[in-house]
Amino acid sequence: MIKKEKVNNNIVKFPSKLTDVEKEIEGVIFAASEPLDVDTIESKISKKTNVLKSLEKLQQEYINRGINLVCIKDKWSFRTSPKLSTLMSQEKTVEKKLSRAAIETLAIIVYHQPVTRAEIEEIRGVAFGTNTLDILMELDWVKPGGRKDVPGKPIQYVTTDGFLNHFNLQKLSDLPTVDELGAAGLIDSSSIDNAIFGTGKFFKEKQDEKKEDIYSNIDEMLNSTLDTDEKD
Repeated sequence: MIKKEKVNNNIVKFPSKLTDVEKEIEGVIFAASEPLDVDTIESKISKKTNVLKSLEKLQQEYINRGINLVCIKDKWSFRTSPKLSTLMSQEKTVEKKLSRAAIETLAIIVYHQPVTRAEIEEIRGVAFGTNTLDILMELDWVKPGGRKDVPGKPIQYVTTDGFLNHFNLQKLSDLPTVDELGAAGLIDSSSIDNAIFGTGKFFKEKQDEKKEDIYSNIDEMLNSTLDTDEKD
């Protein structure tokens, strides 16, 4: 008679043993009030090591735990696992809500950056107060992004890493598209011209498509003219 091996399913699996320097990295990130980049972490530990490799190891250690080690725009921080978001809801008093002008301005900058003040007003169809951009910059969601190479050299505005961090985004391409916003009922996508909705790269792609369409139309016109001449 074969004796069955008894399996103990009550074993608690702890993370594998960490080295002293990995513990230092863990502690530095945990104590930081904001996400840290690799150089900053390296400057705070006692000896040199491959910090990025250690961070990736720690990230795997925490991947199935209540707290995750995440990287946003090359900066590392501990965050509550998204799976526990329902347990972390918190009611708090909002001292001041963003004005409609500020919300619309932020949305325009997010989806059209880099964009100037005049371009924002043109898209909104109305001028806005000088403090609107100031509020967004005080929140560290928006910052000047150089000057546009046109007469007057107006300042262009872009979003910051603080914007990505606040809205828990890895990168701008994680933002919902026009079609996704329309499907969610947040906008009427049928009344929006996609050609004016997107980033500078999106504009360039649209312009290239338009050029190709123009050339194809010219080819069609020439071919039809040649066919007519041959018949005559």
